[in-house]
Amino acid sequence: MVETVNLKRAQELRKLINEHNYRYYILDAPTISDAQYDKLFRELQNLEANLNEIPADSPTQRVGVTPLTSFQTVKHITPMLSLDNAFTFEELENFERRNIQMMGKHFKTFSYACEPKFDGLAVSLLYENGVLTRGATRGDGSVGEDITANLRTVQTIPLVLQGDFPKLLEARGEVYMPLNSFEKLNMNAIANDEKPFANPRNAAAGSLRQLDPKITAKRKLEFYCYGSQVIEGKALPSKHSESLQQLKNWGLRICPESNVVDGIQEVQAYYEFLLNKRNKLPYEIDGMVVKIDDVSLQEELGYVSRAPRWAIAYKFPAEETETQLIAVDFQVGRTGTLTPVARLKPVNVGGVTVSNATLHNMDEIARKDIHIGDYVIVRRAGDVIPEVVRPLIEKRTKNVKTIALPTTCPICGSEVVRIEGEAAARCEGGLICRAQRIESIKHFVSRKGMDIEGLGEKLVEQLVSNSLIETVADLYTLTKDQLMSLDRMGDKSANNLLNSIEKSKETTLAKFIYSLGIREVGESTALLLANHFSFEELKIATEEQLLSLPDIGPVVAGHIVLFFKQKNNQVIIKKLLEEGVQWSTHKSTNQYQPLAGKTYVITGTLSRSRDEIKAQLQALGAKVTDSVSAKTDGLIVGKDAGSKLTKAQKLGISILDESQLDKLLSS
Repeated sequence: MVETVNLKRAQELRKLINEHNYRYYILDAPTISDAQYDKLFRELQNLEANLNEIPADSPTQRVGVTPLTSFQTVKHITPMLSLDNAFTFEELENFERRNIQMMGKHFKTFSYACEPKFDGLAVSLLYENGVLTRGATRGDGSVGEDITANLRTVQTIPLVLQGDFPKLLEARGEVYMPLNSFEKLNMNAIANDEKPFANPRNAAAGSLRQLDPKITAKRKLEFYCYGSQVIEGKALPSKHSESLQQLKNWGLRICPESNVVDGIQEVQAYYEFLLNKRNKLPYEIDGMVVKIDDVSLQEELGYVSRAPRWAIAYKFPAEETETQLIAVDFQVGRTGTLTPVARLKPVNVGGVTVSNATLHNMDEIARKDIHIGDYVIVRRAGDVIPEVVRPLIEKRTKNVKTIALPTTCPICGSEVVRIEGEAAARCEGGLICRAQRIESIKHFVSRKGMDIEGLGEKLVEQLVSNSLIETVADLYTLTKDQLMSLDRMGDKSANNLLNSIEKSKETTLAKFIYSLGIREVGESTALLLANHFSFEELKIATEEQLLSLPDIGPVVAGHIVLFFKQKNNQVIIKKLLEEGVQWSTHKSTNQYQPLAGKTYVITGTLSRSRDEIKAQLQALGAKVTDSVSAKTDGLIVGKDAGSKLTKAQKLGISILDESQLDKLLSS
């Protein structure tokens, strides 16, 4: 009986979630909040966990298959044709003239359906009785690759159609990668010392050809439908534009930039409208597809070779252009990373004058073999920063110069360091560098650092922009008059902040070390250092001494030594101490630490904060981590403990409730 009720409720939830997906992704008009949607989704997941069988079209099953070893080939029910191109208005006029001649001398003009030409990957989706059963690439037009599992991970592709749909429908469209997703993907690739994708189209194609659908799911792909063929069942309307609306009613996402115009002059006007809007769109397009809207006229005009006579791709000007690289500057980011920027001979790229372009990092410069003085290909895509794609080696002269990483920061003069194995080079003057000023101050005043209450991000930015502070040491010289000169800072607020700043002078060595913002030195590492060194000892510690501590490797040891070697950092630390920042000078190296070498994880809701429990455990020598593993000695659980508890039980790890934790700490 219970299983029957659960099965019925699961069916209701699937239908409801699919309807909400339709409203969110297709209509762009959600009727519930994200939290409400998540609640429905979790309820369905919990029900399905106890059911014997879960249908493939369940919204919970977008990612759930094991990786493939290869892709199978499939034959398209109807061929996926290519389009002829027009690059000028004259070529567009010739396209219309030929079609009018074919229709006869009395025929005047056509109505045209105009759609953006997406720079992605064309795919075919087969829906049987409203359920997505197959998805394939274009391939050679007749035969493509079966990528159904990967296409199911794309949230904007419906697994189930809505309303009165045909029995068998083959929908066509484009899978693309939004520009913000593309930028994040490449930033992660560069950070991990991997080769970035050349453009969003390559990224989309590469993502869809992953043998593991879980990788595809992480790439944030999207889909627009631009046409279909009913194989069996309810017919489509007689106009292409009306067919798109029908597809939208069935749940397929269509592009809102599609439009219907009369005559070739209006096509040109809409082309110019799209061209001007191109760089404001969240995805990349390389032109406009022009189709005769009347389906009966399409059928009458027919096809030539592998392309329809009734449609053409009207391409935009190229977004890649040749120019000369004149010089290279290095910009310093908020976290100290140096980014090489190419200074170019100004050139028009896709309608915009470009004089600067990113070179990403020194590894990319070496990989592409770029030199100052080279003639290079520059690429611009939407709002993404222009980049140098490649040099034109055949045009290289003997006068080109090698691009060299500066040894000192162009902002503050501190040493520039590039750790072996890392792509990024960084300025080590974190406490003094103007480029890093806001980030270093925010970190310094944070709760885990000096814990200056009332000094949030916006106030830090105000203090910096009004030139009231340049370094963290200047916080301790602020006056009431200076604070009251800021927007929305009254007498009481100014007094409260000054009191917080004064209170922060009494701290712990661990919190002070953390607040300095030494790379790779988090809360646990700072505590470890404080337990083994006095501050004076830490400042002159060698890499060998640091490596003798547990959990400190060569990279972290190198960052610590380099930080304290920087003269600018030494100056700021001296000022902080002169302003009264202090802590107990007693080292805890020889203190009784009964939990030394033990690792604990905290999960669930407890009567006091996790930070408090963590600090108590660390004071007794324990290490506190976020994830359960075979190396975990104990899991501390509160109410509503989830997957960590399950994993710990499977691994046979000791489970401690709050009363057992208190006994552990007191003993």
